[in-house]
Amino acid sequence: MGPDLLDATFAALADPTRRAILVRLASGEATVTELAAPFDMSQPAVSKHLKVLERAGLVSRGRDAQRRPCRLEARPLKAATDWLENYRGYWEESYQHLDALLDELKTEEQSHKQQATGDHS
Repeated sequence: MGPDLLDATFAALADPTRRAILVRLASGEATVTELAAPFDMSQPAVSKHLKVLERAGLVSRGRDAQRRPCRLEARPLKAATDWLENYRGYWEESYQHLDALLDELKTEEQSHKQQATGDHS
């Protein structure tokens, strides 16, 4: 996936309405009317969100007689996940450092409590 499509994917995911649309489409295709139902917005407003999702390659529209169902296209999500995976090592190392610091602070606190109570067991 090129950087432009990755940028479009993250831009599309930045909006909570678009993320909710993707969640809905993960359970199966739906029309614009069906997608608009849970939101307090017009069908044209939902259509604008769908256009953003389509440009990012996250949604495609088919034609079934008079219906134009939308469906989830997950490939860009996989590419975004793969890109984010590059940072897993960084975060794991950061959490390990934090765990070590918390263990050290806990040991110091227990030591101070024992000294305060005269408990040297």
